[in-house]
Amino acid sequence: MKVLLIEDDKKITSFVKKGLKEQGFTVDCSEDGDEGFHIATTYVYDVIILDIMLPGRDGLSILRNLRDLKNNVPVLLLTARSALNERLEGLNLGADDYLCKPFYMEELVARIHAITRRSSGENLNLMQRGDLVLNLINREVKIGETLIELTAREFSLLELLMRSPDRVFTRTQILEHVWGYNFDPQTNVVDVYIRRLRNKIDVISGSPAIETVRGVGYRLKESTER
Repeated sequence: MKVLLIEDDKKITSFVKKGLKEQGFTVDCSEDGDEGFHIATTYVYDVIILDIMLPGRDGLSILRNLRDLKNNVPVLLLTARSALNERLEGLNLGADDYLCKPFYMEELVARIHAITRRSSGENLNLMQRGDLVLNLINREVKIGETLIELTAREFSLLELLMRSPDRVFTRTQILEHVWGYNFDPQTNVVDVYIRRLRNKIDVISGSPAIETVRGVGYRLKESTER
């Protein structure tokens, strides 16, 4: 899942970024409201974690402007525990949830999964395509009863492909979602990780799960049944 964190407190930014990356999220960060709004409207994210008090454009203004642009990306507000009026205003402006500082990383991750699940109408804890099953809670991948061991990056790549089976992702789109928008577009890291996934999945499934669309990119076939 690709997350944008707009927060000017360096300690909170470091804490959240480290914790989310450990859970397999791709995290982009901004410490300024104007820059954060520009990033939010330039790139596609699965969720935005938004502090209210920011230099430049404040968090509520960012939220209001996003909703005015019909941008319905799920937004989780970070607020001071005493800021009831701000929380109410944020919810009325279209925020999906809020979390009071200080907070536990486990709760933040749970709330992210909850709001993205609500926004998509899909059970994001368990994803299945044919015999291939991906569990976002315990981060396990199975084909039938066979457990497949994946690295954190391999897991994130497979999750992206499984969210939109039969959709063709270009290498640039995969880089932006799995490695971050500022990653070198000339690298061959996508091809390397696709090859790793194929080596781990196809040997068990007995048939190719990830297809190469020549000159475009990659896609996961709708069915991976053996």
